[in-house]
Formats: sequence, C-alpha cells, structure tokens
Amino acid sequence: MAEMAFTVLDLIDLDLKEHNSLNLHCIGGRKGLGREINIPDLNRPMGAIMGFFEDFAFKRIQLFGRGEAAYLRQLEKKGETGTIEEMFSHPMPCCIFSHNFSPHKDFLEIAEKTHCPILQTELGSTDFSSRIMRILSRIFSLRQSVHGVLVEVYGLGILIQGESGVGKSETALELIHRGHRLVADDVVEINCVDGNILMGAGANKIIGHHMEIRGPGIINITHLFGVRAIRDRKEIQLVVKLEEWDSSKNYDRLGAEDHTIELLGVKVPKLTIPVKPGRNIPIIIETAAMNERLKSMGYHAAREFNKNILKWIESENTRSVFFGQNDII
Repeated sequence: MAEMAFTVLDLIDLDLKEHNSLNLHCIGGRKGLGREINIPDLNRPMGAIMGFFEDFAFKRIQLFGRGEAAYLRQLEKKGETGTIEEMFSHPMPCCIFSHNFSPHKDFLEIAEKTHCPILQTELGSTDFSSRIMRILSRIFSLRQSVHGVLVEVYGLGILIQGESGVGKSETALELIHRGHRLVADDVVEINCVDGNILMGAGANKIIGHHMEIRGPGIINITHLFGVRAIRDRKEIQLVVKLEEWDSSKNYDRLGAEDHTIELLGVKVPKLTIPVKPGRNIPIIIETAAMNERLKSMGYHAAREFNKNILKWIESENTRSVFFGQNDII
C-alpha cells in the first residue's frame, strides 16, 4: 500500500501523457475531492443502481459505462431515485463516467449533497479500466528509496551501488559516453509491480537526469547528450556493487555461483566488482550486462566452462597421462 494518502484530487492531478492519460475532469461533488482512494481496483455498480446492495464494493472507484448509463436514463424517465440515494449513502471514493456520459440532474444533486466526486472521461470503459488499473498498481505498490545510479546498458536495467567516492557517477558517465542511458543518479526510487518486477526511477523529477561529478560539479545529462541518453523508468535486472579492492579478500574469479540481493521481497542478480587503478569498470559492466542476457537465454558461460573442464579431466587421454606420470614417479 502507498505510504501517503492518495485522494481523488491526486488522481485528477496525475501528470500522465499519451497512452497513460486518463483525461479526467470533475463535473460534480467537488467538495469531496479530498476523499481517499484506499483500494487499487474498480467496481461496476450495475447491481447497486438496480437496488442490489449485498456485497456492494463501495470502497472501490465506481466506473459507469454504457450499461450503467443506459439504466440511469431509465431511472430518470421513471423519476426513481431511491436506489441512487441508497448507493450514495455508502462512502464511495468517487464515480467515473466513461465515453463522456453525463448523469442526470437528480444524480448530480444527490452527489453534491453527499460530497461524492463525479468525474468524466472521454475514454471507453475498457481502455480506461486498463489504464487506471496499471496506474493504481504502480501508485499502491511497495516502494523503497536507495542510494545508487540506475542506468540502461544494452537494454538491461543496472543499479550501480557502492560507498561514497567509489566512482558510481563517473562510471555511469562513461557508460553514457558509450551510448547507454541514465535513468537516475544518487537516489533511486524502486517500486514493486505485480509482485515480482522492480521498476526504478528518479526520486525527484525536478532534479532528475542531473549528475554530480566531483570536479565539474552538477551536470545536466539531457542538455549535454540529448534525450537519447536518458530514460524516465526502467526495470532493475542487475545490481552491481562497486567496492575498493581489498588484497586480503578472495574475489570470485569464475562466476560459477549466482549471487542475488533481495529488494522489496524480489531477488535480483548481484555482481560485486572490485575497483582499483587500471580496471576499466564501464567495460566490465558492459560485459556483465551481455553475460546476464546470455544467462536469461539459458547459456551460463562459467558453468559451461566447468563442464568442459570436467570432461577434459575425465577423458581417456588425460587419465592415461595422469597415471603414466604417477608410474614414472
């Protein structure tokens, strides 16, 4: 669930564009725009306006499509408002009419009295439902803010983490020079979508796509490299941790074992890269990205290498050489 209250007014004010736009505007019940939306789901209230209120999902957003609008017109002709009044006695977050349908005057008057917002959209019911469910799923998903740099390398979302001063931003800058894209620098906001997908974006849109580089200071990636060098959001598919080289530590040289890190309950592949003078970290990260894509397609280079070594050791020629050397000794 979202940490902060999400209201009907927040829904209207969402900065959504193109295929995500909801095209919502308020046509009644403005005093209730502060009502909270607590459930990321919709309800089609045909049963309620017909007078059936058992299991009425009034805590959800109520969506009125062609069928509901047609039935309301029938009620208007008959002058029947009893079921509508009973429906509005339940504290619904809001009612939304698709296809630019407008409810009759009695409906709007009851909504005004009960302070229930009435919204309208030009979108069809199916299109609107898919858009708002996708948006609500993102808004109400689990989220977490982490320090690091999120970049897209060969289509793979890579979260670069490490201690301050280890070179995260400098590494990302070199990757951008090499044609890859920046998603967020310094603070990355992660939210879990559909229970198993981690989407990362900049925590602050105002300072998004800026980078702090020791020496030049703050730079604007969009202005320097153009829109091709940035992305607003990206799935996190690999976490790379940069750390200062420790000569006393044994680093994995084969990569036969896969390591993971858990973020918001989702396990993500993790790679630790030791940093020292002479190591080209951006090229190593590019190679790691390509290697991770190969793994996703079923090819694991380190395991294949081990398998080939075992075959070589177990081969007849190797055994004969081995035993022959032992005989000489």
